[in-house]
Amino acid sequence: MDMHVLRKGALILVAVLFAGCEILQPPVPPPVEESIEIAVEEPPVVVIQPEPEPEPVPEVPAPPPLPPVSIVLTNSQPAYADVARELAGHFDNYMIYDLGADNRPPVSILRLINDSEPGAVIAIGLRAAQSSIAMSNHPVVFSQVFNYRHHDLLQDNSRGVAALPPIEAQLAAWKEADPSVRRIGLILGEGHEELITEAEIAAQRHDIELVVQVTRSDQETLYFFRRMVRDIDGFWLLPDNRVLSSRVLQQMLAEAKQQHVPVSVPSESMLSLGAMISMTTQASDIAATIAKVVRMIQGGDINSVPPITQLSEISVKAKSAEQVVTR
Repeated sequence: MDMHVLRKGALILVAVLFAGCEILQPPVPPPVEESIEIAVEEPPVVVIQPEPEPEPVPEVPAPPPLPPVSIVLTNSQPAYADVARELAGHFDNYMIYDLGADNRPPVSILRLINDSEPGAVIAIGLRAAQSSIAMSNHPVVFSQVFNYRHHDLLQDNSRGVAALPPIEAQLAAWKEADPSVRRIGLILGEGHEELITEAEIAAQRHDIELVVQVTRSDQETLYFFRRMVRDIDGFWLLPDNRVLSSRVLQQMLAEAKQQHVPVSVPSESMLSLGAMISMTTQASDIAATIAKVVRMIQGGDINSVPPITQLSEISVKAKSAEQVVTR
């Protein structure tokens, strides 16, 4: 056979076979699109709690105004006049009576005071306190009196303010000014047992030994002072004028200087006499404390008011190398 004819036949056979294959294969189904489920998460439920409204702050009612007062001075010395001036800043309605400057007797002045119906009488100094407590029809608050028990000033209608700065503060100030002080002498007249106890307790806190002697006269005071001055390294002078005269006071300060014993005094003016340190009250503190006592009395029950209200401040001046240091 011709080779050309054979090649052509082979090609035809191959074509038939391929066509048969296509016929025999089953039809391919069209692709089916699968449905896609998309899960949508619910957003979390956020519950917003409303902020609680702030509780209303209860209004503190303003204290009632202080009542009108009558201020009675023993005299116009600065220790008394300074307190009267400070009191003017606490009271809107007040009258000042100076027993030292007024020619009328105290009984006439107290009659005027009683007629004016003050809420309280403020007595500054011993004479003013004695007259006011004896003759006033109204509560009396006294100050600047050291020997109030001796003069029987605590009555049903009277209350007092301490004549000294806080005892604890005095010893703390002295220890700060002179850390070497270890043994302090103190001489007082009778009737100050509570003060002595308070001083002894405060002294223990500051590692101080307190040597105390009770006396009945200025000469006895000088006698006890001369016995103790060689065994102490500090002397605490308090304003007990029953057992201290000007003459004895000058002798004590002179002998303390000779023995190199520092003396603490209750008046700045005494530094020039040879004292080492003064520890005094402040007029502003006295006035503020008096106003506090008057307000307590204004509350209606004087029996709830302490017999003596303590002060809270102190003025200290220390003399060192001929210089006065104030704190």
